[in-house]
Amino acid sequence: MAMALAEAESAAARSEVPVGAVLVGADGRVLARDGNRIVERRDPTAHAEILVLRAGAAALGNERLMGTTLYVTLEPCAMCAGAASLARVARIVFAADDPKGGAVLHGPRFFEQPTCHHKPAIARAGDADAVSRLLKGFFQARRG
Repeated sequence: MAMALAEAESAAARSEVPVGAVLVGADGRVLARDGNRIVERRDPTAHAEILVLRAGAAALGNERLMGTTLYVTLEPCAMCAGAASLARVARIVFAADDPKGGAVLHGPRFFEQPTCHHKPAIARAGDADAVSRLLKGFFQARRG
């Protein structure tokens, strides 16, 4: 989770919403790590989770990311939860809740829907307070 937080900090330095993610293979090897790049790429889907899922699939040569763990600083949104489900990620670990945009414990609770074909294990880890401070500081600075 420390790597994911470092990616979130790097995202903030690029003026991106500070969310970071790391994808770890079944063997414990880091397959990918990145932060949000929505503004940089002019791509609304360039969330940290999506970027590491894409890179992980490329690294493994397979769209199925069986046995992998996705570490992310903030509760995934519906798009990212859906992508993790389609990729068959085994486990998602996140630090901070996202009551407004999250889709795991909040909002649509994606993995609890009957249309969800794969439900990863969900765990909480990391310093949620540090993630919250980073996000609050980022948005306060933008408001000026």
